[in-house]
Amino acid sequence: MIKLSELQVKEVIIIDDGRRLGHISDLEIDTDNGRIIAIVIILKEKTGGFFGKPDELIIHWDQIVRIGSDVILVNEVKKPKLYSEAFSNDKNL
Repeated sequence: MIKLSELQVKEVIIIDDGRRLGHISDLEIDTDNGRIIAIVIILKEKTGGFFGKPDELIIHWDQIVRIGSDVILVNEVKKPKLYSEAFSNDKNL
């Protein structure tokens, strides 16, 4: 078993090119089945500025290749889906 606080200190890295995405800021959980659907990452290269909010990237659980002691390796994110886009397109909410 692993705690969210333990996941949050691990850096998320794309396995194909070694690009660093950042750290987990949140989890998306299916409350009906008690499973993690996706991890949410605050993008490193995009800062919110003084009044802005940084972009959040969704990485679905099946894109995770390995959770190591220091890093989380993920497959290439073909088209980054920002959390704000996913939330506005979700018809169930």
